[in-house]
Amino acid sequence: MNPVLEPLIKTVRATHPKVDVRLIERAYEVAAHHHRDQKRKSGDPYITHPLAVATILAELGMQEATLAAALLHDTVEDTEYTLGELRADFGDEIAELVDGVTKLDKVKYGEATQAETVRKMVVAMARDIRVLVIKLCDRLHNMRTLRYLPSVAKREKKARETLEIFAPLAHRLGMNTIKWELEDLAFATLYPKRFDEIARLVSERAPRRDVYLQEVIEAVSGDLRESKIKATVKGRPKHYYSIYQKMIARNVGFDEIYDLIAVRVLVDSVRDCYAALGTIHARWNPVPGRFKDYIAMPKFNMYQSLHTTVIGPSGNPVELQIRTRAMHRRAEYGIAAHWKYKEDRNSGGAAATPKGGSDMAWLRQLIDWQQETKDPGEFLESLRFDLSVQEVFVFTPQGDVISLPQGATAVDFAYAVHTEVGHRTVGARVNGRLVSLETELHNGETVEIITSKDPDAGPNRDWLDFVKSARARNKIRHWFTKERREAAIEQGKEEIAKVMRKQELPVKRMFSGEAIMALADELRYPDVDALYAAVGERQVSAQNVVAKLVDAMGGADDHTEDIAEPALPAKAPRQRQPGNPGVVVEGDADVWARLSKCCTPVPGDDIVGFVTRGNGVSVHRADCVNIATLDPERKVRVDWSPTEDSLFLVALQVEALDRSRLLSDITRVLSDQHVNILSATVQTSRDRVAQSRFTFEMADPAHLGSVLRAVRNVDGVYDVYRVRN
Repeated sequence: MNPVLEPLIKTVRATHPKVDVRLIERAYEVAAHHHRDQKRKSGDPYITHPLAVATILAELGMQEATLAAALLHDTVEDTEYTLGELRADFGDEIAELVDGVTKLDKVKYGEATQAETVRKMVVAMARDIRVLVIKLCDRLHNMRTLRYLPSVAKREKKARETLEIFAPLAHRLGMNTIKWELEDLAFATLYPKRFDEIARLVSERAPRRDVYLQEVIEAVSGDLRESKIKATVKGRPKHYYSIYQKMIARNVGFDEIYDLIAVRVLVDSVRDCYAALGTIHARWNPVPGRFKDYIAMPKFNMYQSLHTTVIGPSGNPVELQIRTRAMHRRAEYGIAAHWKYKEDRNSGGAAATPKGGSDMAWLRQLIDWQQETKDPGEFLESLRFDLSVQEVFVFTPQGDVISLPQGATAVDFAYAVHTEVGHRTVGARVNGRLVSLETELHNGETVEIITSKDPDAGPNRDWLDFVKSARARNKIRHWFTKERREAAIEQGKEEIAKVMRKQELPVKRMFSGEAIMALADELRYPDVDALYAAVGERQVSAQNVVAKLVDAMGGADDHTEDIAEPALPAKAPRQRQPGNPGVVVEGDADVWARLSKCCTPVPGDDIVGFVTRGNGVSVHRADCVNIATLDPERKVRVDWSPTEDSLFLVALQVEALDRSRLLSDITRVLSDQHVNILSATVQTSRDRVAQSRFTFEMADPAHLGSVLRAVRNVDGVYDVYRVRN
């Protein structure tokens, strides 16, 4: 036997002792021969990948035909070995499995392709469920070696596909061991800082929780022994992504989730499941509304278990799952348990199979998508997608899958491809034949959009009468709204300019610089264009805007001064200077300088000064985003010269997993660091992430490092950094 194959063969024989391994050996030799000159991104020989995939499948208990297909799954796509040669060498069964995996590899997971569309296409294409199992194990090994992909963008794309498509597929097939690992690997790639923070929080609390968990296990084990119920009681592992998902779903902090100590009780029969439940409820009071009987009513993926939460020792909640050993194998391995534990079918009893059918009926039920929509609540909870909406699947000329609502037209398709394609649509071909734009599309059709080359091309209002998708409807409406907005901006600019000319004001000067930006901000408009649009739509008068601009720029007496004059502003009275900014202006040390609040420069930053009207010199960081809007002729050189009484503004961004008392803990740490907080804003997103911004005064910028470290050590905080704009 080839020594490379020994670990794989040993794993296979653990579940199938009488297996004939000659087929596996032959498949390995063919795969190794055809991949001989290929390398993985890690530098390892390519054959290590199919071998690893076959080993994962062997751990799941798959049989020799599936393992042979796993060893050969990349040969047809990546080498000169053809499907015909493979069929001749290994027979129809293995050829069909390899062909199925190859076809799945060609399904493109583009930006416009919804994850649910791809999931449905995958299952529809995989006539043999083993194709999906091979594909999931293939993705699992790729995720384990994802660090070798050189591009961060590619790693994140793979991780997002895994989280949106492959982990839910594993869940749908009941393969929880695969699902949990895929989720944690993808979570660590997409959100490494959140992942690390949850891992840190878990590890910090592990010793205390382990002691408590042991106390619960001993109490449950003792009660079950007294009741003469043969059982195995153990702690249930917590997975980082599932902890994070529970924080989001229940809208609670980490501690409130992790206080649910999880215990699993494995017994021999369904009768023992209910007997164990009674024994546990006799010791501890159950939490109302937290009992679920998935034995009598299995989940859509045929998961079976009794779930209950009780008030355990010290008044803390404890979650328990009670199931038979056969149910446990199905919960862990899902559809793979069909091959791994075939003897269960012959052992009889409800412990082996769900009520109402054989193992094969269960397999058919897994593939039946309509079965799942009978329990939309459970389905939405597990996948957060609603399948009750009828859809049609059509293809782009390149073979990408596009999902559209039933009754959708070529215009819906065009907007699903890209907004600009939708706006420029003038015609369409379906399966190569010209059709009208309102023609209804059907499953499997290939649609090609004909677009206009006219730069001013736009949608037709009549399209709103027949489009079916919300995306197309919104984009068409937005185009007409945007068109009106651009006209309003031009109108507003013109009206303001007209008033300025009438009052003989310098139009060019007043339209540029900080004054107009500051005025838009003061009037609560998001940007200058919004201010112009408001004037154009008669929400505010041009006269009022000009009057406020004149006031901001030094009054009516000064507005005729030539802006191009390079002279420095007059020395400002000392009482206007709020502390020493620690900056000197080249050419005159007495000129008043102020640090800009938009980028809060501190010593060590590259800085540049701009002469303002009546407010001295405004000092910005050299990379400040607002510099592009300032007049370059007013630029002056400035240098740092901090003194003992200099004070600097610093803005910090803090990102954390949300919890109660988070803000008070952060502000307490900042005050312990002796910084004076001037302002704080907090936003909490749907995914339980709190983003806080603190602006404070600091005398010594060198102290910033210790402030950052102190804030980072607050529970839940996974990132803290100085804001750069």
